[in-house]
Amino acid sequence: MTVTLKDVATLAGVSVKTVSNVVNGYAFVKPENRRRVEEALAATGYRPNVGARNLRRGRTGFLALMVPELSIPYFGELAGLVITAAQKRGWSVLIEQTQGTRSRERETLSSLGPHLVDGALVHPEALEAADFPSPGEIPLVMLGEHAVDVPIDHVAIDNVLAAQTAVSHLASLGRTRIAAIGRNPARGTSSQRLAGYRTALSLAGLSYSDALVAPAEKWHRSVGAAAMRSLLALDSPPDAVFCFNDLLAIGALRAVAELGLRVPEDVAIVGFDNNEESAFSLPALTTIAPDKTALAEAAIDLVHRRITGDKTLPAQDIQTPFALEIRESTKGR
Repeated sequence: MTVTLKDVATLAGVSVKTVSNVVNGYAFVKPENRRRVEEALAATGYRPNVGARNLRRGRTGFLALMVPELSIPYFGELAGLVITAAQKRGWSVLIEQTQGTRSRERETLSSLGPHLVDGALVHPEALEAADFPSPGEIPLVMLGEHAVDVPIDHVAIDNVLAAQTAVSHLASLGRTRIAAIGRNPARGTSSQRLAGYRTALSLAGLSYSDALVAPAEKWHRSVGAAAMRSLLALDSPPDAVFCFNDLLAIGALRAVAELGLRVPEDVAIVGFDNNEESAFSLPALTTIAPDKTALAEAAIDLVHRRITGDKTLPAQDIQTPFALEIRESTKGR
């Protein structure tokens, strides 16, 4: 038989209200009463009806997370951290993969509503301002750098400064022909990282050359390897490369090894994202390490504020920390 709050209250010798306060995590319960209720909860195996609770509150108990590709480790790691942060607030997370196309992103965003989720975290690649719902329709938080200007909460690292930090590190090693892999005009993140790359070159007194900037339609390992081969085939090949994510960098490492060159002696390489693979590549990859935990928690805090508080508050723009993780691909062994 289903155990009720009344059953727990009878066993604990307290009121149903006291049991409810303990179950819902309220602090104003006498320690002795809390102990008796917790023992009664354990003895009866009571489990709260989350669906009924959310219905009473006018909520679904779900958040949506929209990301381009779960096969890219950064998004898989971020999704796990968002789930953990959301669980602390009592939410489950529905994950939607869009492949970074505008049509799929628009379709996903338009399908979200209060009948399905309480709010959404979106990491767009191709959305434009007109694609977003009107403010107040559903609580939204945008993740990552994106060129679109919309009045919704936004959480990201400073991609321009992060890219500048990576390239400045390469310049500090005395590298003078620093290439980049990852240019893609359709990606807002790409334009930010390219801007940081160019700024760092300028600050180091190095000239910018289109020939040293390799395009990448997808930020995958195979694309990074192909781009690295093309760069190394130049009459004046690069002595360092900044890759716009770690997968591109892992591919670049492979291409350098296949051609019989050494990292970092012949070519120093820096990635971006600090996924787990980067620490176990050979050589281990120097990379920009965003604080993904801080990003996930800040996003959940913002969507919680929109759902439970004043929905008319001005949109917040939060920048979370990053660090340069220096490893063997630039400093050697």
